[in-house]
Amino acid sequence: MEDKVNNNQSPNLLKSAGLIMIVILLSKLMGFLRDVIVAKYYGASLVSDAYFYAYQIPALAIVILGGMGGPFHSATVSVFSKIIKNFNILPEKNTKRLFNTYETFSLLVFGSLALICFFFPNQVMKIIISQATPELWELASYHLKIMSPVILIGAFLGLYYGILVTYNKFLLPNIAPSMLSIGIIITLIVSGGDENGFYLAIGTTIGALLQLIMQTPAVIKLGYTFKPVFEFFHNKNFNDILELLMPAFLSSTIGQIGIYVDIFFASGLAQGQWTAYGYANRIFQFPVGLMLSALLVPLFPLFSRLVGQGKLDEVKHYFNKGVGSLIYVGTFVMIFIFISRIDLISLALERGAFDRNATLTVANVLFVVSLSIIPYMFRDSITRLYYAFQDSKTPFYIAIASIFFKIVFNSIFTPYAGIYGIAMSTVLITLINGTLLAFLIRKRIQIGYRHFIGQLLKILFCGLLAFCAGFGVNYFIDLLMPESFIAKIVRIIAVFLALLVVYVGFAHILKIEYLEDLKEKIEAKLKGKKNAVE
Repeated sequence: MEDKVNNNQSPNLLKSAGLIMIVILLSKLMGFLRDVIVAKYYGASLVSDAYFYAYQIPALAIVILGGMGGPFHSATVSVFSKIIKNFNILPEKNTKRLFNTYETFSLLVFGSLALICFFFPNQVMKIIISQATPELWELASYHLKIMSPVILIGAFLGLYYGILVTYNKFLLPNIAPSMLSIGIIITLIVSGGDENGFYLAIGTTIGALLQLIMQTPAVIKLGYTFKPVFEFFHNKNFNDILELLMPAFLSSTIGQIGIYVDIFFASGLAQGQWTAYGYANRIFQFPVGLMLSALLVPLFPLFSRLVGQGKLDEVKHYFNKGVGSLIYVGTFVMIFIFISRIDLISLALERGAFDRNATLTVANVLFVVSLSIIPYMFRDSITRLYYAFQDSKTPFYIAIASIFFKIVFNSIFTPYAGIYGIAMSTVLITLINGTLLAFLIRKRIQIGYRHFIGQLLKILFCGLLAFCAGFGVNYFIDLLMPESFIAKIVRIIAVFLALLVVYVGFAHILKIEYLEDLKEKIEAKLKGKKNAVE
């Protein structure tokens, strides 16, 4: 018989999530500042398009494979959290050999890929942006060559990230990604930018290296130092990692292929369109990535441990509670973006080479992309649940199917809607992916979707009422105040407050349980502070 839910873990989980959210917020703010600087120097232009096309390849390593939720991180947490018996002492010999085997494997595989991109950048970019002009293709190849070392760095980042999280060291690996932004910011400010984007590309490489340097001492302190070990076929635990890693790696690669499909269709569009799509995605990722990282970083190791102990009731409890809270907050964020996106983008990016036309294009793409907030959060959350059950094959197969749908949807939408068609295709793919994952997880655990959907419908109803209120406030202020910097600030603040009052007010009336949970936690936290003072 399964154990009852142990709610004693909630305070620690909440405390970790709160700390991580603060750290990731600082990292996201640094990423935002990076985008402001890049937009100022390069706008939405040929150079920025070339950079963002080329960056998709090292991004596969540093963001998708090496980042939070990537296969290297997920495989490391899933396997090491089960074999480490005591987290308060130095690792045993077999654990260190597993780590070194893993690191040697990463060095050989990703070192080879980095060399290919360094020596053959023209051939690689020709495959990806075959519809691009010769000028765009040559410039993108130039950027890829400069950023090729990032491919190797990203693999190590994923391994180090996973080890630190396994030991509940959440702070450092979530601070370190800001180094990538810092490298770009400092390089551009010192150099003043250039005509071909050299300093933008070299700043990216420097930033990735700084991120690796920042995490390495903490990993060494835990007892993990590098020594080449080639037990690729004779280490059972490494075989377990490969069994989880390879499908997850292929799944992430398939996901990246989806981006390459987008690039293929976008490379034939007008100059600056892909840059606008990239900015919209990064703005989208600012709040969404913050919320997902804050919750899933501490929650995923917990999932893995509870699954290993057979405590499926607790897995179900934390999944429903975590995902429900994400969707509740995410719906508010989505509505706020719908109404205030133009003002937000104008204030943030509209300066230097980034003009009003670029603002409107990014804002319209952002509107479409933001439609995927709810399915995006659900998909990423439930994927971690599959990894906790050491099942990365199911997400992989679904990702393969998604590529087919991506090609179909892009072929249908892009000729008529351009970059907005690509954005709508992404929304539909995310929804299909999340729906399939939700259906197939029932083979392993019964989540209890009926109750979840009931709460979701209440959330959406509150969101609709809040949207009407926020839209009315925005329209009223627009009539009263002439267009200016102050008017934009006033509209943003007024819309936010109107949304907050209506959204939270009706959530309270409808008794949405995620709001009640939040209120209880805030009250408990305030009470705890009061007792500490007394």
